[in-house]
Amino acid sequence: MRHADKLNQMVEYRDEELDAVFAALAHPVRRGVLQRVGPGWARVTDLAAPFEISLAGVSKHIAVLEDAGLLRRVVHGREHHLTLLASPLLSADRWLDYCRRFWEPNLDRLEARLRGEGK
Repeated sequence: MRHADKLNQMVEYRDEELDAVFAALAHPVRRGVLQRVGPGWARVTDLAAPFEISLAGVSKHIAVLEDAGLLRRVVHGREHHLTLLASPLLSADRWLDYCRRFWEPNLDRLEARLRGEGK
């Protein structure tokens, strides 16, 4: 396998991971679950409590978060406990930072031009 092919596979994998993270973050229930679980451990039933959907519905959202690598589950008897895994969020943050570094100077120039300060 050529070096370029390996590089393309690595990029595609990262794209898939990033796609999964952003898709997981796209729904307000999933964002709410992540906010509630925080850095500690939380029971699934406690995480589901504030949402006006069934426990089964919240469980489906939690499965999306797990598939994206954002949550880790540990089972103690009948209780399921979840914790936040930050590394996929760090990948998303790096991607957003890359975009920010491109857009901020361009938007600053646009603002200056609109105000008549630039040429």
